[in-house]
Amino acid sequence: MSKQSIQQVKQRFSIIGVSHQLERAIDTALQVAPTDLSVLITGESGVGKENFPQIIHLYSRRKHGPYFAVNCGSIPEGTIDSELFGHEKGSFTGATSSRKGYFESANEGTLFLDEVGELPLSTQARLLRVLETGEFIKVGSSKVEQSNVRVVAATNMNMINAVEKGKFREDLYYRLNSVPIRIAPLRDRKEDIQLLFRKFAGDCAERYMMPPITLTDEAKEMLIAYRWPGNIRQLKNITEQISVIEQARVITPEIMKRYLPQQEVGMVPVLASQIHEGEGKTFANEREILYQVLFDMKKDLNDLKQVVGDIISKGVESQSSAKTDDLLKETRIPVRYSEKFLQTPYSSSIEDNDDKNDVQYADEFTDEAVPMHEMEREMILKALERNGGIRKHAAKDLQISERTLYRKIREYKLDDL
Repeated sequence: MSKQSIQQVKQRFSIIGVSHQLERAIDTALQVAPTDLSVLITGESGVGKENFPQIIHLYSRRKHGPYFAVNCGSIPEGTIDSELFGHEKGSFTGATSSRKGYFESANEGTLFLDEVGELPLSTQARLLRVLETGEFIKVGSSKVEQSNVRVVAATNMNMINAVEKGKFREDLYYRLNSVPIRIAPLRDRKEDIQLLFRKFAGDCAERYMMPPITLTDEAKEMLIAYRWPGNIRQLKNITEQISVIEQARVITPEIMKRYLPQQEVGMVPVLASQIHEGEGKTFANEREILYQVLFDMKKDLNDLKQVVGDIISKGVESQSSAKTDDLLKETRIPVRYSEKFLQTPYSSSIEDNDDKNDVQYADEFTDEAVPMHEMEREMILKALERNGGIRKHAAKDLQISERTLYRKIREYKLDDL
């Protein structure tokens, strides 16, 4: 498509940006719109995926037909089939009348399935059938219905990983992915960050009748250098916060620092950032989180063991506790374990260089295994202590459901807490 066509789309849908990745995604949407091919839109949360199904619909031959957007992740598993395919009266408790599903209501139009990776496997099988044959059956019925619907799906999930783990059907993935459109994260579209900031600042100033905020050169550099894990949604949120809260209209780096979240210190936030940057990994339950924490602890402990061995060998050669102290200061020790390490007998054992068991002692310390159930029990106890025994708050602290916490409390006989 021509630059003019892409610019018209940007104006029509209020899309801000000049990056090549963004314009490539718009161009692909315009090229595929006149066809009936299924489209899979991928990208991190907050990048603006919701605009592209509308572009595809309004530039297609179905533009006069209905358009429905369904968030598959927000519909309970027990009712998702009814929502998508409809149900007959009396098919389940509460079904007091027949109901049309989205595939019937969107006939001759476009159906946008957001967060399609969250669909249960049973619903995935039904979806594959309607995509391939146009046929579906309502819940509680035996009659085959027909639907002519163009499906556009979107997800922030790594679909290849989901397929490999058996959480998403491979045949459905390839059926949905007839034409892929990837929306790049904001950190890969640095030339768009200032434009978006200026747009959000201007909108906020107009809405609340105040002068728009501007940035110093140093603050602009800070804005561009930030990683923006929440993408456009996070940038808009921070811009509006600064616009409303700050009295100064020229934003300096000192002001900007107060609004750009710094990476938190600790295992779970680090894991979250690794998941975000890496393979798009998700956890099904709290046990998987614990396993991942233990895996990372083991890796850090192995690194620490190597550090300890180097310190001991160099300390023995130095024959001097003063030099060993300097060595400790210069050696990089993982932050989470450095304090614990300096409180152990390593420093004294280095001075006593005749002791041949120092390295063995370090091995025993770092390789000591902690049973999984003990680690889990300890985490629950600490969470309950931190929250004064209030189980609702402890469950939130542990990032698990109250139901799971109550089950664990019974399992570990903690009912008296």
